[in-house]
Amino acid sequence: MKKILLPVVLLACLNPAFAQKNKDKKEAQLTIDMMSVQGGKFDMGDDSAYIDRRPAHSVVLKSFSIGTYEVTQAQWKAIMDKNPSAYKCDDCPVTNVSWNDVQTFITKLNEKTGKHYRLPTEAEWEFAARGGVKENPEHMKKYSGREVLQYIAWFERNANDHQHPVGKKRANELGLHDMTGNVEEWTNDWYSKDYFSKRDANNPQGPSGGNSKVVRGGSWQSEKDEISVTRRAAYTPDTKATSLGFRLAM
Repeated sequence: MKKILLPVVLLACLNPAFAQKNKDKKEAQLTIDMMSVQGGKFDMGDDSAYIDRRPAHSVVLKSFSIGTYEVTQAQWKAIMDKNPSAYKCDDCPVTNVSWNDVQTFITKLNEKTGKHYRLPTEAEWEFAARGGVKENPEHMKKYSGREVLQYIAWFERNANDHQHPVGKKRANELGLHDMTGNVEEWTNDWYSKDYFSKRDANNPQGPSGGNSKVVRGGSWQSEKDEISVTRRAAYTPDTKATSLGFRLAM
């Protein structure tokens, strides 16, 4: 009888330990690494690029925080209990999530953590990608970080047809990873082709409405000309794609 009871007793003792370990792991996934970004003034847009990036104009932003990394599949699963990404990899960015899906994720994350995460505005995203107040004005910032693209980005030439774990490429001046390449990133703003002509200078929030949301950053399947810090794209809020993810702000 003792020989039969011993495994049962051991299993009963171990089960709470396993449960606690899984709980601790899940709670750890709720921790989002954030980088503080000192507010300041910068030139947003690019006069030499497509019309929706013109004109370059001065913008002033308040200080904010932004995710060091893109939100991962493990972090998404910890909140949503499922992983919609086609390419499975816990440390890779979550993909196949619409803007609407992201809002649901943020609401649940804020409820669990008591914090106030959100998507970055388009202006915040570009300012952070450029390096914020640490941007070197002597170098025209086409990409986020060092000028040697292979060192800072997963893109069409080196990604082998899929996204990669976050943080494997060099960070920019603010310590942010993958703002060039890996996955495109949702922002909070509605898209307007001529919005920059409005020259909304102080903490711009984008148009009051529209049909599509602004996406920034380029992805693992983008060519090098499609992953600059000024590149803008527009997707309807219900769009899902294997190249499309997000990072958080606060």
